[in-house]
Amino acid sequence: MKTRIGNVDYTVDGEIAVVTIQRPAVRNCIDGETAADLAESFRRFDADEGLSVAVLTGAEGCFCAGADLKAVAKHRNFRPRDADGAEPDSPGTNALRLDGDGPMGPTRMLLSKPVIAAVEGFAVAGGLELALWCDLRVAARDAVFGVYCRRWGVPLVDGGTVRLPRIVGQGVAMDMILTGRGVSGEEAERVGLANRLVNRGEALAEAVKLARELAGFPQRCMRADRLSALGQWSLDLESALEAETRGGLEVIRS
Repeated sequence: MKTRIGNVDYTVDGEIAVVTIQRPAVRNCIDGETAADLAESFRRFDADEGLSVAVLTGAEGCFCAGADLKAVAKHRNFRPRDADGAEPDSPGTNALRLDGDGPMGPTRMLLSKPVIAAVEGFAVAGGLELALWCDLRVAARDAVFGVYCRRWGVPLVDGGTVRLPRIVGQGVAMDMILTGRGVSGEEAERVGLANRLVNRGEALAEAVKLARELAGFPQRCMRADRLSALGQWSLDLESALEAETRGGLEVIRS
């Protein structure tokens, strides 16, 4: 079943939700409205007890080329919301604040269920940050990951400098962050940025296949282990081990 949420297609197939950015004319760049559409889509996914795994992708062979810089210029995007939390005047703006949703939409959410990125074409700048937010990444061989915003003087503000080092390590992350160079799907797999590598045009099918595999596991156990792995970064070893045991015991006792 497919429904449209603004600039996003939301498709449910069994226990899988496929979220597709539908702005191919601008390489699926994200403006404020699309960011809100993505946030709404993933809130819907997380709240639906019948769904186990989501796949995030972009229409027509491009994952996401980042923020819509034309919208940035037109609407003066990425300005902070008012102190009282009010939205900016223009509906085209992306919110930039220390709380609430991220500029790209769902990137500050900690969902209870996994999300897989199906990456074809470009996953650069904010698009890279969207891919990093996902738990797993399936990439086409000729996909391109990169901090392309380096060349435009636009900083990473939606998790890029945090998640990239955690996924690929500090050395590789600093190379990507400082140089802004493009990283192919093949290199991304070698350094651990891509979890699966496929031929062009096959990323979505492989991501859905992987999603079905994950959906086939006992969900409470998998979700507890996932949250433990995500939550341990801010904890010392003793606290992290305690949190892991506590979460595991809740599953065993249920």
